[in-house]
Amino acid sequence: MTPADLSRTVLHAVRRAVDEDALHAPVPARVRVERTRPGGSGDYACAVALQLAGPAALPALEVARILRERVAAEPGVGRVEITGPGFLSFTLDAPAESDRAVLAAVREQGLAYGHGDALRDEIHQFHHAREVRAAVTAQAVFRLLVAQGARGRTTCDQAPDPDWVRLGVTVNAYGTPPTPLTEIRPVPAGATAGELLERLGPDAARWGLLRAAGHDRAALGPELLVQGEANPLFRVRYAHARARALTRGAAALGFTAEAAPYGASPAGPAANAAPAPYDRAARPLLDLIADHPGVLLAGARHRAPDRVARQLEAVAHAFFDFHDSCPPLPAGDEKPSAAHRARLAIAEAAGTVLAGGLSLLGIRAPEHL
Repeated sequence: MTPADLSRTVLHAVRRAVDEDALHAPVPARVRVERTRPGGSGDYACAVALQLAGPAALPALEVARILRERVAAEPGVGRVEITGPGFLSFTLDAPAESDRAVLAAVREQGLAYGHGDALRDEIHQFHHAREVRAAVTAQAVFRLLVAQGARGRTTCDQAPDPDWVRLGVTVNAYGTPPTPLTEIRPVPAGATAGELLERLGPDAARWGLLRAAGHDRAALGPELLVQGEANPLFRVRYAHARARALTRGAAALGFTAEAAPYGASPAGPAANAAPAPYDRAARPLLDLIADHPGVLLAGARHRAPDRVARQLEAVAHAFFDFHDSCPPLPAGDEKPSAAHRARLAIAEAAGTVLAGGLSLLGIRAPEHL
């Protein structure tokens, strides 16, 4: 069960409780679940009971109890606990199946993994100054919103800079808007689009403009062009290229990825009691891949493409840790095994997440570096 699946499961439980007259409250448009913070209980947590307590005229703990019995019966949910004033904490059942579902979703949806329709009823119009960072940020926010089903357009104070086109920026209209609009106002870049393109090129320029939060100054120095570990953009793009190279290498060796049950061993079911040696290294990467849809939605809601950039950095870091600890390709005379096929599936999913996230930021993901 993915986080998106769990969110839908909780929402379905709310609808059932309302339909069965166990709960008298409006059904929310969406339910937000988050990974449990350190020290918390379970895998995910949700505050929907606190949200519904007022409209239902019931204590939050009572609302939580009503929802717990309905969610706990759903497939994929192992345990549901009530913590604090009425939070629901979920422990997912059968982690192997949950991991398989995540990897299958990435394979099926490709670059659109993490896109959805949570914001399908929203219409936005963003207005920004004739300044390169504001223009690039507005375009990235617009892409994130569209990926979540929203509609909208961007407008600018004045006629757009012609160099913006090379940065992937389009403006639907310009001039003083007749009514106040949502403004995109990050700290200015201190350079024109033409200057940034000349010094950095389009990809590094976009990364530099979007990586920092809007209230922070963008780092736009020559370090963005360094082809080494110190440059986060290089690490993200190299992780993607390496994942693609693994797929090509596996094909040359005559095998493909297979999302085997997490922790499974080639020796068969009896060996599952002893986790495979790549378990500990795979867990952080699998968790980040599963969290990706939530990060994209949060980036859209908070108008924060920097969240997506930081997520990609985390995925790249976890990918290299996993890759170095558990090579997806056999070495020397070693034959491809079930473990290699499972590792390759995880690596390919990471590469897809990296490519999809870069695409939303308007940055290319080369197959070779």
